[in-house]
Amino acid sequence: MESSQESLFQQAMSRYQQGAPAQELLADFEAITASAPRQSAGWTCLAWLQLLCDQSDDALRSARMAVKLNGQDPQARINLCLAMLETKAKGVRDHIEVVQQVLALAPDVGAELKESIDDGLKRRPEWPALLKVKAWLEL
Repeated sequence: MESSQESLFQQAMSRYQQGAPAQELLADFEAITASAPRQSAGWTCLAWLQLLCDQSDDALRSARMAVKLNGQDPQARINLCLAMLETKAKGVRDHIEVVQQVLALAPDVGAELKESIDDGLKRRPEWPALLKVKAWLEL
């Protein structure tokens, strides 16, 4: 990714972490993925924002792209599971199992995922799909 794209990514991430509404950041991550379509982190973030904004169909496409680019990223897989649950797509269990395997091999990743899930529940309280995924992963 070019340095200007990295900078845009870091700025957008910083705004998100400071509490900016997901809706405000969608355009930034759409621009990031358009200019760096092979960068999985951009697609992972875009899918998460789309999920927070109740754009399940768009999130499903973005999450599939993120997983295609980096199948070992547990956050990308969680986003895909959430989008699949919300669009009633089949195959969620397979992705949950991959995340469980990653957590078994790299337990430190669990803390990051727990933070992400907690953040999702703050931004979208009582999110049914996220509560399911959280229970399945026991985070």
